[in-house]
Amino acid sequence: MCGCRASVPSTKQYSVNQPAPASTKKSPSVAAGMPKRIPIAKQLASIKALGKGSDLEKTFATAALVYNNSADPEGKLSKAETKNLLQTQFQGFIQGQENKPKYQEIISALDEESENKIDFEDFMILLVSLTLMSDLLQEIKNVKTTK
Repeated sequence: MCGCRASVPSTKQYSVNQPAPASTKKSPSVAAGMPKRIPIAKQLASIKALGKGSDLEKTFATAALVYNNSADPEGKLSKAETKNLLQTQFQGFIQGQENKPKYQEIISALDEESENKIDFEDFMILLVSLTLMSDLLQEIKNVKTTK
């Protein structure tokens, strides 16, 4: 599933703090005989310019592909879809942040004015903001890089 509401069998919304229940049903697009989504890894491999790309270039390309696969035809995400994408694709960075005021402020902004949509630039700013406040970032900083 791509993470967008259209691929979720029910329309019930789940909070970032509460994972959506696993579904045993096939997504409507598969059942209707629509084309199956190409995995991100294959999409990434198909970008010839990234063949010899750095890890950082591939990381940003992956973020762009994940966003594009969930975005509407205008290239934007609803705030609900953004929260769902964070829940499913950015879980390690948001885990344990629920009580931090800055995290609560960011999530509250996604709950307000739900008719507004998030473009790619705002999505990347959101990812960077959540990364900077995460406990996982500190763990990453402590990884030993030499023997």
